Amino acid sequence: MVNKTQRKYIWLSVIVILLVLIIDQTSKFLVKTNMFLGESIEVFSWFKILFIENNGMAFGMELGSKLFLTIFRIVAITLIGFYIFKLIKNSNKLKKGYLISVSLIFAGALGNIIDCLFYGVIFNAPLFPDIATIFPAEGGYADFMYGRVVDMLYFPLFSFVWPDWIPFVGGEYFEFFEPVFNIADSAITIGIALVLIFYRKSLSFEFSKEKE
Repeated sequence: MVNKTQRKYIWLSVIVILLVLIIDQTSKFLVKTNMFLGESIEVFSWFKILFIENNGMAFGMELGSKLFLTIFRIVAITLIGFYIFKLIKNSNKLKKGYLISVSLIFAGALGNIIDCLFYGVIFNAPLFPDIATIFPAEGGYADFMYGRVVDMLYFPLFSFVWPDWIPFVGGEYFEFFEPVFNIADSAITIGIALVLIFYRKSLSFEFSKEKE
C-alpha cells in the first residue's frame, strides 16, 4: 500500500516527467510542422533554431543500427523506470533533488523514444522546401521504431580559425558549441549533471543497497 510520503514522491516524479514531455514534444511538433528540414531561424547571434533530424543518440551521435538504438532506448528507459519505482518504494532516505534528477533522465529518454517509435509513422518526409504534415494520406516516411529524432537547439557561442602554426588543426575552422540538440537531450544532460555534482552519495547508497 502506498503511504503519504510515497504518494508525494510519485506525484513529484510524474509532474517532472510530464512537464519535460509536454515541452519536448510541443517544441518538436512546432518545428516539424512549421519548418522545412535544414531551415534555420536566428534568435540571437549565439542561439538559433535549426531543424535537423538524426538516427543517433543524444546530440546527434551515432551508435550502431537504427533498430539497435531504438531497442537500446527501450531497455534503458525500462531500467530507469524500474529504478524510480524502487527509489519511491524505499523512500525513507530519498532526497527530492535526487528523484527529480533521475526523473529528468527518464523523461528525456522517453521524449526521444517517442520520436523513434512514432514519428516515422505519423509524419511524411517531403522534399525541400516543403514542410512535413502529420498523418499524411500516403503514409509516414518509415516503419514503427524507425523514426528519426527531431533536434532544433543550436548554440554557436563563438567560432574562430586555428592559427596555421598549430599542428594538426592549423587553418581549420572551430565552432563552440557545434551539436544541435532538443529539450529531451537537455533533460538527460541536466539530470546526469545534477546526480554527478550533488547526489553521488545518493547514487552510491542506492547501488550499495542493491549489493547487500
